[in-house]
Amino acid sequence: MLKGQKIVLTELRHEDSETLFGWINDPETVRFNAPFIPVHAPNHSAWFEAITRDDRRIVFAIRMIGDPAIIGLLQLADMHPVHRSAELIIRIGEEFNRGRGAGSEAVRLATNFAFNDRNLQRVWLRVFADNARAIRAYEKAGLQVEGRLRRACFIDGKWVDEIVMAALADISQ
Repeated sequence: MLKGQKIVLTELRHEDSETLFGWINDPETVRFNAPFIPVHAPNHSAWFEAITRDDRRIVFAIRMIGDPAIIGLLQLADMHPVHRSAELIIRIGEEFNRGRGAGSEAVRLATNFAFNDRNLQRVWLRVFADNARAIRAYEKAGLQVEGRLRRACFIDGKWVDEIVMAALADISQ
């Protein structure tokens, strides 16, 4: 468990599956970072069982301190042992939990974990260019814009650019 001021990053629990299934089937939530495709229960169950067995991925549930309910999911994916990098993927599930600092704190905790406990040197992510709230949250957590992938995704009937952002470990030590 990684504890911040407002949130904790914990292991994914079996009781989280139903909430995650609801989020992945909510078009408005999904469209923050992917095109919407309905996910059927058997596929979700298989994903949920497999995600924690992938040794190139670390998965955290985001929870408010003192509350066992999951409010978000954060992954360090495609961890590369030579390049010492990982892609950060995050989703805060419900609108009422967004814009309250939980995402920034989760990203900050995860990048510190990646650098200090996993010996990674780079954590990066992609965010839709029109998601200003997420970009501000990532900047607040210490990530910097590295570039723009023009017309990278087709979301809800229109082309959307993606912004690539990253944080680098302090290697001066």
